[in-house]
Amino acid sequence: MDKFELIAPCHFGLEAVMKREINDLGYDITEVEDGKVTFSGDAEAIAYANIFLRTTERILLKVGRFKAVTFDELFEATKALPWEQYIPRHGKFWIAKANSIKSKLFSPSDIQSIMKKAIVERLKEKYRMEWFPEDGESYPIRVSLYKDVVTVGLDTTGVSLHKRGYRQFTAKAPITETLASALLMLTPWKADRILVDPFCGSGTFCIEAAMMAADIAPGMHRNFLSEEWEHLIPKKTWDNVREDAADRVHMDVATDIQGYDIDREVIGFARENARLAGVDQLIHLQQRPVSELSHPGKYGFIVTNPPYGERLEDRSTLPDLYRTLGERFARLDTWSLYVISGYPDAERYIGKTAAKNRKIYNGMMKTYFYQYPGPKPPRRRTAQ
Repeated sequence: MDKFELIAPCHFGLEAVMKREINDLGYDITEVEDGKVTFSGDAEAIAYANIFLRTTERILLKVGRFKAVTFDELFEATKALPWEQYIPRHGKFWIAKANSIKSKLFSPSDIQSIMKKAIVERLKEKYRMEWFPEDGESYPIRVSLYKDVVTVGLDTTGVSLHKRGYRQFTAKAPITETLASALLMLTPWKADRILVDPFCGSGTFCIEAAMMAADIAPGMHRNFLSEEWEHLIPKKTWDNVREDAADRVHMDVATDIQGYDIDREVIGFARENARLAGVDQLIHLQQRPVSELSHPGKYGFIVTNPPYGERLEDRSTLPDLYRTLGERFARLDTWSLYVISGYPDAERYIGKTAAKNRKIYNGMMKTYFYQYPGPKPPRRRTAQ
């Protein structure tokens, strides 16, 4: 099979998590940059990455990289790329997105227009056609410019990978499924440890944790754009990877994953989302305020996305809310606390300085991931 370079974009600051996931799939990483990890793989790797990776938004098939400081250079370098290897005669192709950072070429619309013309010129010559019907499979192209270096990739995914298909009902200020997974992976939590989210909202942290515990591949029940590219990825490849994903699932895993929210309707949303994800039997969800956060077990984890005060009318309640969270955490003396929040006084009212905090953009909002690791549990004695 042909080898490709594949690009997995990720949240800035979470490249190490993305790198670990790709390593776990067995693929060789060729480059790690801010917000993306590049790795090599064959057609099967495209299917595995789309179906199994939890923390990326999409998988791009890298067509090329070059430097361009003028639109003439952009046109000629784009035209020089081997587009006919990827886009068939009837393929529908367009520049779906172009972004530019610290580059002389900065107009997305001009970049999109010029690159489209260059691709058309290339395919005219190769296919000896003057007009393209573009009535076949879709080939959206994504382009990024950074310091005048242009990276061009075909989007193999289509609808973003954070759309697992289970979250039909959302609460306010939801966290994306991909970011929730990445934050869980930044903690030492494992399936045999307790996990509680006292502000669970639509249940994303709990559901993603349960899917990890049962080894449910996040993309196994959805479709991808590149499934139509049978000249690059045979249909049998997708069938085999989905079969592998199904074989790995083990729903008999014992878990203690709990989600609370003060809003009865929101808990109903979370229960329905968990059912749609197929993990409702692995999660306990209930209406409960943070003031009643407690658990008899030891060495558990609180991982949560509490309100930030996005609406002015909510801000007056935040000091008491974070203070209560800190007080309840203090009573769980062997536990760990991990909080993502855009509230600037989060640490102050929790009442304790985080051992670490990491700046993360949740959408366009700057947030911090406050980390309060607790003691490690004693090692279990193994049978002689």
